[in-house]
Amino acid sequence: MKKFISLVLAGVMTVGLVACGGNNASGTTTGGSTGAGSTTEAGNSDVKVAMVTDYGDITDQSFNQTTYEAAKAFAEAKGLEFNYYKPASDADADREAMIDRAVEEGYNVLVLPGFAFANAIYDEAPLYPDVKFVALDVSEGDLTAYGEREFKADNVFSAVYQEELAGYMAGYAAVKLGYKKLGFLGGMAVPAVIRYGYGFVQGADAAAGELGLSDVEINYVYGGQFFGDADITARMDTWYQGGTEVVFACGGGIYSSAAEAAAKVNGKVIGVDVDQAGTIDGAYGEGMTVTSAMKGLAATVNTLLGAIVDGKWDDYKGQIQNLGLVSENPEENYVQLPASTQWADGFTEADYKELVAKMFKGEIKVDSSSDPDVMPTVNNVKVTNEGAIKG
Repeated sequence: MKKFISLVLAGVMTVGLVACGGNNASGTTTGGSTGAGSTTEAGNSDVKVAMVTDYGDITDQSFNQTTYEAAKAFAEAKGLEFNYYKPASDADADREAMIDRAVEEGYNVLVLPGFAFANAIYDEAPLYPDVKFVALDVSEGDLTAYGEREFKADNVFSAVYQEELAGYMAGYAAVKLGYKKLGFLGGMAVPAVIRYGYGFVQGADAAAGELGLSDVEINYVYGGQFFGDADITARMDTWYQGGTEVVFACGGGIYSSAAEAAAKVNGKVIGVDVDQAGTIDGAYGEGMTVTSAMKGLAATVNTLLGAIVDGKWDDYKGQIQNLGLVSENPEENYVQLPASTQWADGFTEADYKELVAKMFKGEIKVDSSSDPDVMPTVNNVKVTNEGAIKG
């Protein structure tokens, strides 16, 4: 029985796999479609693209918004019909209902962002063999429920990302920028979040070693959920008021608890998945976001939709590609820091480019483990593992 295989892009470092319109009542779309009435490029008239949001919406400044904007822009540029669908709730049945609706309405390319789509893909992809499913951040483990079932559908492509590399960059940057009291606030202890955290710890440790520091400390905890609340904010209050300077908030809306606590003491936050400076700074204070550990969601959407339009879907179908570094040029990679990073003498853009070049060449190795019970060994920083706040 055929299983998904992991195919690594040329030049990508080989490490393990991951895993981070309508109204809410009805699940109907609000954005309408693009492409209708426009000039469609020759050969593209049969390609109709739809995106389904996960439990967020297209203004979440994260997975959904980035994916939506990339898919919509691509469709408009190519003259393709495009629409998006928002499930009525955060339930597999509602996600599947939106997939069904999109297919019924003639969309034959579905873009699905986030591991929450795993069960919907498992159920729906075999039902629609002529529909192309483009999944972002849905791992083999997600699709097979970590070995408890088999998944067989060659009309699915999923991109997963080497979060440990982006986490490493963020941790390295934080210490180089002068922060010595760090924190990692993960959402749930799923593989993607764990890799972000372990990479962050390794990057901070490397920077501390280069600077000859022995007083860098990292508080480490999982919230047990992907959103902030009073309990998590209270823990963040304890951290920040106890001297923590910057927290890597890694897990959907959980950043709100870190940012709320940081705002009380002029603390800092590191974002995740996309450039969160606009969201966090806009809501909690200008200059709060030091940097963000980002995934190349838009680049992935453009690559896959481009391949479909160009008749190269066969090069991707039935695969999970583990995306990371493909170039010494940071902007060409699938994991990176944003231009909004608060560069300073301790860590300049030139320093960042040098770091990425060393990582791409293999001069810097990053442990890609996602074992929740075994954190990578560090030599120069002190890590206080507080387990989980909930769950």
